[in-house]
Amino acid sequence: RKEQSVGHAEVREIFRVSGKGTIAGCAVTDGKVARSAHIRVLRDKAPVFEGRIDGLKRFKEDVREVPQGMECGISIAGFNDVKAGDVLEVFDVEEVRPTL
Repeated sequence: RKEQSVGHAEVREIFRVSGKGTIAGCAVTDGKVARSAHIRVLRDKAPVFEGRIDGLKRFKEDVREVPQGMECGISIAGFNDVKAGDVLEVFDVEEVRPTL
């Protein structure tokens, strides 16, 4: 499999929402955050979790993607241990078939 980096976001604030879990209030530092992409949580440059984006919001609206320089709320499927200062790396995964 081949990974293609889409963008990075820095977690600035944490919001705990009952029934929804933890939402990371982020600033997109480069590229973009796309809801369809995979996400990796980096803490002190070390990967802590890898999974999927569960929800992506800009203000109160659900959005498909958020460009660089904007702020957004990201919830990560199956992971609630996000901390302020974490870096979220957003990437696409392409399955590469071996060639003969």
